[in-house]
Amino acid sequence: MIQLLLIPPLILFSITKGEIRFINKFELTLALALHYGIYVLALPISLLLYRTKEQSWNILWRVATEPVVLSAYSITFSTAFLAAIANASFGSILAWILVKYEFPGKKALDAAVDLPFALPTSVGGLTLMTVYSDRGWMGPICSWLGIRIVFSRLGVSMAMIFVSLPFVVRTIQPVSQNTEEELEEAAWCVGASPWTTFRHILFPPLTPSLLTGTALGFSRAIGEYGSIVLIASNIPMKDLVISVLIFQRLEQYDYPGATVVATLVLIASFGVLLTINQIQIWRQTLNG
Repeated sequence: MIQLLLIPPLILFSITKGEIRFINKFELTLALALHYGIYVLALPISLLLYRTKEQSWNILWRVATEPVVLSAYSITFSTAFLAAIANASFGSILAWILVKYEFPGKKALDAAVDLPFALPTSVGGLTLMTVYSDRGWMGPICSWLGIRIVFSRLGVSMAMIFVSLPFVVRTIQPVSQNTEEELEEAAWCVGASPWTTFRHILFPPLTPSLLTGTALGFSRAIGEYGSIVLIASNIPMKDLVISVLIFQRLEQYDYPGATVVATLVLIASFGVLLTINQIQIWRQTLNG
């Protein structure tokens, strides 16, 4: 068995049964990819956790239990949860429509789904303000209905929905394309209703991808900054979210406080993704 010897910044040789030899091109590619993952992902996260560990427990507890921080956590996770639920519902329907139906403008709509990936998030926030502000296209209608979107928690949810929608759509689309139409037709032949067919034939294969897309969208919504800072008033206890709070702490040179808050968000996001992965493994075990 080959054991690669990690020597930053490159891996030049390996140890096999006590003998040192130069690695081949394939092993070098693996080594470079491994270092890429370490320096880009693992190392920054490790340093953040290390900086947090350097703080005393009194400082950690004081920062984590500040009313402003607790309010920001509550607002962030509640609005991100609402955005995830909305995208899980309407995003799955949109993915199904894009796969199963043909209509004018389908290609344009399919391409528009990826716009939040390509656009700077500040542009997305400016776009939402253009549409939903008091002088925007939908602003007067929303005001007439008594709904305020800009500078409110609803606006925060709208921004989160905007940036996280592609995660749900793009994870469900490939699975929907691979759905066997023969099973659906067989269910209709035996007299199954559309709802029964969806629940027993179509929905089970979509569940893992739906959970994955929803979890990714939820984590993305938690970390959103560019669009929220424009569409929200960023007032504590009103619509201030974690990402904006961290930036405010950095502007105030409160680096320990920003580090602690960022670490708590990191742990929460990682916990959500780990839980979703465990649920998927459990479902695969039951199906196997």
